[in-house]
Amino acid sequence: MALEPLHDVGVQHQHAAGRQQVTMAGGRGLNRSSSRGQLPPQELLDDLCSRFILNVPKEELESFERILFLLEQAHWFYEDNSVEHNPNLKSLSFKDFTSLMFKSCTALRPYIAHLDDIYKDFNNYKFRVPVSGAIILDDTYERCLLVKGWKAGASWSFPRGKRNKDEEDHTCAVREVLEETGCDVSTFLHLDDYIEVSIGQQRVRLYIITGVKRDTVFAPQTKKEISEISWHRIDELLPASDDAVSRAVNGMKLYMVAPFLTGLKAWIATHPPPLHQKPETSARGTVWKAKNSSSGSTPVENPVAKAVSDVQAHHVDNRPGRSFRNFRFDTVSILQSMEASLRRT
Repeated sequence: MALEPLHDVGVQHQHAAGRQQVTMAGGRGLNRSSSRGQLPPQELLDDLCSRFILNVPKEELESFERILFLLEQAHWFYEDNSVEHNPNLKSLSFKDFTSLMFKSCTALRPYIAHLDDIYKDFNNYKFRVPVSGAIILDDTYERCLLVKGWKAGASWSFPRGKRNKDEEDHTCAVREVLEETGCDVSTFLHLDDYIEVSIGQQRVRLYIITGVKRDTVFAPQTKKEISEISWHRIDELLPASDDAVSRAVNGMKLYMVAPFLTGLKAWIATHPPPLHQKPETSARGTVWKAKNSSSGSTPVENPVAKAVSDVQAHHVDNRPGRSFRNFRFDTVSILQSMEASLRRT
């Protein structure tokens, strides 16, 4: 569908605040519209249109796919900032938000009759955009780091997301991992260490990351996208398959995990972990949990850091020479004895 008329719409908005820089985090959950709350006022919709549609480079408006990616950013901004700061506002699904923006934005209004087709084409397009991310292994290569989506009943997956326009695979992987876990893996990423599979029409490349310290503090940088970060045993994620959606041994729902397990097992077989590492020192369990996710969970501190703290708090020194290291002069008793001795003389 041609978009030439969109470039000719001479709309100059009074709230021209410039382009809002919001990262496009892949795999983000979209909540259904809440039945409570009020719709955003026209002033807010105008501001969102100005920030995300009108004040962008011309090439971003060359297709409806690109426009809906911009609207997706606007939707996240609305949910994460506007609704969070004003609980009276209605939480909207992306589809309802898109419909509202097409009705409110002068530049988009001429195309509202085709919105259903535009939205359908966008969803089809999204599943063809390449995805990059990482499989982060612990020091024994027995566990990997998974993240859980925000919505109730969300799946666990490797941190990953869709590539931005003209973005390299490894650059996308570093960005997505940083957004979803707070961990910068740029110094650990090797360009040749990756597994790539095609899931449907989508190419997914995950880089295998080792060397991340087990006391790393993980926490996502984006709001309402990740509800939990945890280490999981690889042998409990089996069986491997070509299915995007699968179940772990314990019944945990997985997404885009099973297709990578065969390749991951093969990589580990040819890349043994460093010999100086001991299995008992491996990271394990939940390392971060959202305070206000849909499951109503509370923050969980890094268990490795907690273990270190507990050891320090309850440390008993049994090394040779303990009596000398623990010896302290009882100054008060010494002075009292000295005074008593002087009185007797």
